[in-house]
Amino acid sequence: MNLLDGITIVNLSVNLPGPAAARRLAELGAAVIKVEPPTGDPMVLYHADWHRNLGTGSTIVTLDLKAAEGRAQMMALLADADLLITSSRPAAMERLGLDWTTLHEKLPRLCQVAVVGYPSPRENEAGHDLTYQATLGLLNPPHMPRSLLADMAGAEKTVSAALALLLARERGHGGGYAEVALSDAAAAMAEPLRFGTTAPGAIFGGGIPEYNVYRTMDGWVAVAALEPHFKTRLEEALAVRTRDEYQAAFLTKSSADWQQWGQERDVPIVAARM
Repeated sequence: MNLLDGITIVNLSVNLPGPAAARRLAELGAAVIKVEPPTGDPMVLYHADWHRNLGTGSTIVTLDLKAAEGRAQMMALLADADLLITSSRPAAMERLGLDWTTLHEKLPRLCQVAVVGYPSPRENEAGHDLTYQATLGLLNPPHMPRSLLADMAGAEKTVSAALALLLARERGHGGGYAEVALSDAAAAMAEPLRFGTTAPGAIFGGGIPEYNVYRTMDGWVAVAALEPHFKTRLEEALAVRTRDEYQAAFLTKSSADWQQWGQERDVPIVAARM
């Protein structure tokens, strides 16, 4: 559905959260112009294929914003835009003359979502997905995280903020500004742990056998028979009650066989990808 048909977005952000948000807004019908520096988006170095995927639906423009000509071209793009997405620190944007106060004075209908590391007054402090997760207890050293939770959650929060600003403008409130702090996005993802729900031994932390992971003949399965009807169906079929009984039962088949077994009996069991 092209819900954002007629909306033009200028995406000045690089790396992951801003481009992921821009891709989602493009999927909703917005016209997205991505402005990259002459050196390109660092995401190309991290993963070129992912960078190309993130650019789906965007028109790529290269501008040198440190040069007067580049800044003039940027202002021309913004004059016809509805929304600006940035990921540079606010202090850096101010040095370029592209801070919110300056932009809002010149372009009162323009909205902006600024992706930052931490909420004000720490918006100019450095950080990355890894440090946000570490602060919140989401790491299990020495293992690295298997997903970039703060960045991906930050992308979704950016989309929500963008839609809210555009709706507010259509309701007569003019162009607005919102900051999306990736540390806050990570904190939202850590809420189950903060409330103790996923702590070791808690209900979602391995404390009950019907919601757990088990070794099989050739790997692991995730068992999520949380609701009573799933649990009853599973335990009656396998004649199990305790975690040790569950484990002994699951060692008798392969992971794929258990996934098929669960599908046939409408019990949520899947093979774990490693």
